[in-house]
Amino acid sequence: MVFFAMSITRIFTIYVIQGILCVSFVFLAYKILKRDRKRLNIIFAGFYISPAIGFIVNFIYGPLTNETLVLTLNFITNFALFYSIIFLVVFELILLKSEKVITTTKQLIILILFGIALFSMIFFVFVEGIGVEMSAPDWSPHWMLPFFLYLLIIESVFAVGPALYLSLKIYKKFEDEELRKKWKLFIIGFICVVVFMYGIFVSNLLDNSTFRLIMGATGIILAIMSGYLMYTGVGRQLEK
Repeated sequence: MVFFAMSITRIFTIYVIQGILCVSFVFLAYKILKRDRKRLNIIFAGFYISPAIGFIVNFIYGPLTNETLVLTLNFITNFALFYSIIFLVVFELILLKSEKVITTTKQLIILILFGIALFSMIFFVFVEGIGVEMSAPDWSPHWMLPFFLYLLIIESVFAVGPALYLSLKIYKKFEDEELRKKWKLFIIGFICVVVFMYGIFVSNLLDNSTFRLIMGATGIILAIMSGYLMYTGVGRQLEK
């Protein structure tokens, strides 16, 4: 069997909740890039494009039941979703230090090194008991504790922590009150992203359908709020 009858909860989570998020993120990325495709805009748009790619891959493997294929595509989805925050780290470094200091080479080094660290989660994926389990009847991802802890540490230490630290440094650097207000929206939006992401972590660890549904409904609010707040705080200025 290649396909199965998806549960209502899984259909709603993937094709409604994640579908809305995907369209929202693609739209915001388009808004950022449509007037100017300078490097700073591209990097910030990457924060929206990366998870959108993850959602699209998830749409594809949602109804599949071939275990190896499902685990592989789930890995790609996870990589795309959780890679996105590193774009914010690079973006904030450029704002704080300028592109002359954070050169293209340095930007690529940061993106590549984090990519390698995140890609290494593949060593957990196919190992029974420590990685990811996906099986009938609904084929929802169930994270084992070692995989959960590994991904939590990678994201927290190398992406979330640095992004939050740099956000606060930039906020303190602004003297103009209007700029501080806009950047505060960006920080609030970022916090919403982090809560949403960690909510996904916990949901996949617990593997409880009721919690998944609640997290999905809450997540759509958090994700749309985060996208809008971060775009309002920074994205509109990047268009100019």
